[in-house]
Amino acid sequence: MFRRENSFTPVLPVVGILNSKKMKKLILLLAIAGFITQTQAQILNVKKVPETVTAAFNKTYPSVKDVDWSKDGNNYEAKYEADKIGKSVTYDTSGKLIETEVEIETSDLPAPIMEYVKNNYKADKVKEASKITDANGIVTYEAEVKGVDLIFDSKCNFIK
Repeated sequence: MFRRENSFTPVLPVVGILNSKKMKKLILLLAIAGFITQTQAQILNVKKVPETVTAAFNKTYPSVKDVDWSKDGNNYEAKYEADKIGKSVTYDTSGKLIETEVEIETSDLPAPIMEYVKNNYKADKVKEASKITDANGIVTYEAEVKGVDLIFDSKCNFIK
């Protein structure tokens, strides 16, 4: 007759894989990815955006129709495109303007910012850039390098 003494042999390599360093790293990376996904802005249906926020947006931007809403912390962000330029507006829950952001060409970043990137990220280039204006009119610049957003003040000083 058939003896089944080796019937568990195929399972042993799987157990070995689960205990391996590679598997532990994979599980850790998946956990980190899940955490990052949870902490990023959450895409929202417009019905879940407070009326005060949508009313403030529609009052200021009445001609904009195709808007993607997301929630970032306690704030709401409306992303849209106008004249083929990506733009966004952020409001608090009461509809008060927090900031506006406009994509700009990387070549439109001020020269000192490009010099900073050249000196500190020698082999890398700016992939995306934007100009951010807060509710008080204070301008900052954002330059994405290696997947990291570098923020500069209006005098081109590195902030974070």
